[in-house]
Amino acid sequence: MFESDGFNYKFVQNSKCEYFPCHDIKDKEKFNCLFCYCPLYMMGEECGGNFKYTEHGIKDCSKCVLPHIKDVGYDHVQEKMMTVIDMVKDEYLIKKVKNGG
Repeated sequence: MFESDGFNYKFVQNSKCEYFPCHDIKDKEKFNCLFCYCPLYMMGEECGGNFKYTEHGIKDCSKCVLPHIKDVGYDHVQEKMMTVIDMVKDEYLIKKVKNGG
């Protein structure tokens, strides 16, 4: 598999999954399943990944492997999570003000 670098929480692989690998990638040993469903989907165009929108407005991430790349995926998602937190916080505060609270 791979040698531990002290950051085992950053990498999970489920090679027994019926869909493994769910994206076309050359080095299957480095395919990271940690973010099986991308937590950055809600960011729309700000996610930083390789995606397109379908004619129905659905974000198609089938060509994006960024969250699945062993050495960079985890760090990319973690960096973007601060933006996700801010987005959710802003939405909450706007609703709170609108509701008089």
